[in-house]
This record gives sequence, C-alpha cells and structure tokens, in this order.
Amino acid sequence: MITLRPAAVADGRRLAEIDRLTWSPAVTPAAQPAPTAGFFKDPQRLDEVLVAEAGDAVVGYVALHQSIPLRSHAHVLEVKGLAVDPSWRGHGIGRQLVEAAMEEAARRGARKLTLRVLAPNTGARRLYERCGFTTEGVLEGEFVLDGRLVDDVLMACWLP
Repeated sequence: MITLRPAAVADGRRLAEIDRLTWSPAVTPAAQPAPTAGFFKDPQRLDEVLVAEAGDAVVGYVALHQSIPLRSHAHVLEVKGLAVDPSWRGHGIGRQLVEAAMEEAARRGARKLTLRVLAPNTGARRLYERCGFTTEGVLEGEFVLDGRLVDDVLMACWLP
C-alpha cells in the first residue's frame, strides 16, 4: 500500500538517491546530480515536497513551487519535480503523486497547476494528460541535450 505525506528532513538522503536513479537527459535538462548532492537546499522548502511511501520506504516524490513570487500570480503553483524509484514504476505511484499535488495546490488556494516537461518524455506527458493537464505551449529547441535540440512543453490544469 502506498501512502503520501509531507516530506521530512530525514527523507533528504533517499530523495537525493531517487533523483540520481531517475536522472537522464531524456527527462531533465539539469546536470546529473553528484553522488554527494543533497536534496533539500533550503530547509524551509520542506513544505513544498510530498513523498510516497511503500511501508516505511520512500519510493517517490512530487515538489510544488510558486515559480513567480508575485501576489498577482499567487493563484498558480508549479510542479517542480516528480520522480518515482524505477523499481516501483508501474504501480500507479506517479499518478497518485500528481493527483496529490493537484489536491495540495487547491488546498493552498491555487486555481491552476503548471509544469514543464521535455517533449521526448512521452511517458510523463501521457501521465499528465490522464490527470487532466493540457499543453499550453511549446518552447521549440529550448535545450540542447546529447547534441540535439529538444522542445520544452508547457502544460497546465485548472483546479476545482
């Protein structure tokens, strides 16, 4: 059984490990995390992360963030990270995390949830679409990954 809960400082090492296990230029333009990289750069950001647990093992997370810190943009939150341990994929954890992010964003007063996903990451794009996200735009050739231009897809969903 999978349970979801807010992140704790003690989750940092495991979340960093999940980031290392899931890193690929097919899913992120960011540099590969260093083996010693931590997860929480700012302890005050704990409230932005929800974790998925199987028993007492953390198997995934989703991070929410207000990307534009303006009062006029306070109704919008952004998914800033979603990862599931590869050995736990196929159990519906990604969907549970996306749905939990939507619920949490609405609880915080957001009316819209946005995200960015690389165009070649079709599995993630399908997941987001199944959860009600639609494509709002495409930044063509936004990144050069493995020597080729890659589009960045902007997706969003309106919250109840």
